[in-house]
Amino acid sequence: MTGIGYDVHRFAENRPLVLGGVTIPHTHGLEGHSDADVLCHAIADALLGAMGLPDIGYYFPPGDPACKDIVSLRILEKCCSLADEAGLKIINVDSTLIAEAPKVLPHREAMRANIGAALGIPPQRVGIKATTNETMGFIGRREGIAAMAVVQVE
Repeated sequence: MTGIGYDVHRFAENRPLVLGGVTIPHTHGLEGHSDADVLCHAIADALLGAMGLPDIGYYFPPGDPACKDIVSLRILEKCCSLADEAGLKIINVDSTLIAEAPKVLPHREAMRANIGAALGIPPQRVGIKATTNETMGFIGRREGIAAMAVVQVE
């Protein structure tokens, strides 16, 4: 079974930028109730979708004080435990970050390691790519970051 996920967050001042569980030096972080890790959120939704379950907002409501500033790797761990409960095995993850900045490549291996650990799979089975929006739209204007992900389970 395969699931697809998408998430987007706008930039915000005075917040750290967290992608794939890695704090990346940047002028702005991302706005959100959690740590706003757009990459982890897209992967979580893809995994939940592969299982035919509701999205992360169902399990981690944005207005819930218990979810305030939650580390998004914990969200991935919860999704992984739901897969375990359903008797499903995560095969692989493929994802793409869409942003004009910052550069992701220097942090890619650390992100793969974090995501793999949270999902109980080797980092070699976690694909992370990045692209720009060629200066078009809100991403091109450097207003935020988007992420897409696909997860395969069996």
